[in-house]
Amino acid sequence: MNRITTSLAQDKKLLSIYFTAGFPKLEDTVTVLEQLQEVGVDMIELGLPFSDPLADGPTIQESSTQALRNGMTTDKLFSQLQGVRENVHLPLIVMGYFNPMMQYGVERFCQRCQEVGIDGLIIPDLPVDVYHEYYQKTFQKYGLMNMFLITPQTPDQRIRYIDEVSEGFIYMVSSAATTGAQGSFGDTQDAYFKRISAMGLKSKLLVGFGISNAKTYQAATSNSKGAIIGSAFIKHLEKNGSKSVKQFIDTIR
Repeated sequence: MNRITTSLAQDKKLLSIYFTAGFPKLEDTVTVLEQLQEVGVDMIELGLPFSDPLADGPTIQESSTQALRNGMTTDKLFSQLQGVRENVHLPLIVMGYFNPMMQYGVERFCQRCQEVGIDGLIIPDLPVDVYHEYYQKTFQKYGLMNMFLITPQTPDQRIRYIDEVSEGFIYMVSSAATTGAQGSFGDTQDAYFKRISAMGLKSKLLVGFGISNAKTYQAATSNSKGAIIGSAFIKHLEKNGSKSVKQFIDTIR
């Protein structure tokens, strides 16, 4: 069974952490992964840096630029992850844009993901219908789940289609803006969380974008299975270095 499925089946609210591979320093990737395993987060999203990240706010964009400057590439990431499964048993999801995967070769990319123990992918610029028609069989061949994003503007009909195609969770974007940490959620976001929750989808929902502290984590998880924290964690790594993971997680739950 895919580790994502196992994690989603747990009777608790999940905490997923996103960070950019090769940041703050090129060789920090595995250090951060192993610490996240030790402190007991539930899932890890590993950002594959790209020079033109459409959905990312300034913090993640800057970390992506820094990682590329550090020398991070798709091949470098796969070589870093070789053997990581000896110590890291959490679900590992690669989040990245479709262009680098296309350049690498989609089937070759999926094969390498399987070889190093990746469980799933999040590709913000790969539409669900294109995935379903052209790539789903390849992903399934290599045991990879593909997670899709929805926003407050996504029509109900499309949400239901995404739910039908999805095998893992649905990434519920808290607002239509780019990523970034917020101090709290407003009534509009709370109403959106409740509306999607009331749709009775088969897929579990994880909320991302704008979660930065215990307050926003609790608000996000009150109508979902879990929450994803990215920008706030990356800021923490930038300020405190790659060995400070526990210090950050302790502020969330």
